[in-house]
Amino acid sequence: MSPKPIRRRHCLAAGAGLLLAGTWPAGLRAESFPSRPLTLLVPWPAGGGTDLSMRILAEAAGQHLRQKVNIENRAGAGGTLAMPALQTAQPDGYTLAQLPQTVFRAPHTQRVLWDPLRDTTPILQLSGTTFGMVVATDSPLQSVEDVFEAARQRPGEMTVASNGVGTTPHLVIDELMQQRFLRYTHVPYKGASEQALAVVSGQVKVGVGSTGFGSFIDQGRLRLLATFGAKRSKRWPNVPTLKELGHNIVATSPYGLAGPRGVPEPIVRILHDAFRAAMLEPAYIAELAKFDQELVYLGSKDYAQAMRETYAEEKRVVERLGLGRANGG
Repeated sequence: MSPKPIRRRHCLAAGAGLLLAGTWPAGLRAESFPSRPLTLLVPWPAGGGTDLSMRILAEAAGQHLRQKVNIENRAGAGGTLAMPALQTAQPDGYTLAQLPQTVFRAPHTQRVLWDPLRDTTPILQLSGTTFGMVVATDSPLQSVEDVFEAARQRPGEMTVASNGVGTTPHLVIDELMQQRFLRYTHVPYKGASEQALAVVSGQVKVGVGSTGFGSFIDQGRLRLLATFGAKRSKRWPNVPTLKELGHNIVATSPYGLAGPRGVPEPIVRILHDAFRAAMLEPAYIAELAKFDQELVYLGSKDYAQAMRETYAEEKRVVERLGLGRANGG
């Protein structure tokens, strides 16, 4: 059963209290949030797995908010391009962004003008991503160990595609190769489909990324060598995890939604409740399942704490791999 839509009178009551308290941002009408469409920034290409699931989520949330939630794609730079727009947006609740894990990593590897903790207001955590390693079905590489052996035999000639520089799959393959003192050539792509096609066509030998490549596996065009989660995928139960293969790596890259810094708490609650209701809609859950994802919900306060922990952990990972700014990363 779908949760009931948020009632406008609740919004009015919350807004009236803020008006009396004098805490609303200038120009924000307390009695009518939301009074116009909202924008949800998605830092991935249109048509990709995250984009499609965010569109279903936005449509459902719009029904609860009684306003349309428009998707605006900001693809590129490993999923970090929504942050500059979020940093400069008004903290009025009308601009939100999906925050992939890369936004907590990028400040440790490159110079950016934004800060994922300072410049955001956490709304809620939604889900996590299932990652994997794939090759073309006609590839001679039958296992993860085959990939390492091929890289060992021909140093630097092993080409590995990811969904962007500094993304979680990129760091995973980098760590695996560094542990074995192997050289490889990294080839970044903007989206899962573009990346999958590169592997299928032989432009690159191996792909690491999200299971947005799932349809290519189901069609018999790609072979999945391993997944990166803590347990085997329900969709491909015969495929081992990296952890099972003896590699002490688990990567799921949880993500959620946030607004600009300073969104008033009553608006945060309205947005949280609307998107929390939307994420429980069967259509959204079914869409996540297509990409081997499940709900991993955290409320606003818990998500804020998870963001702080992720930021600190990413710094440790980047320093361990020698990818920090001081090392030219």
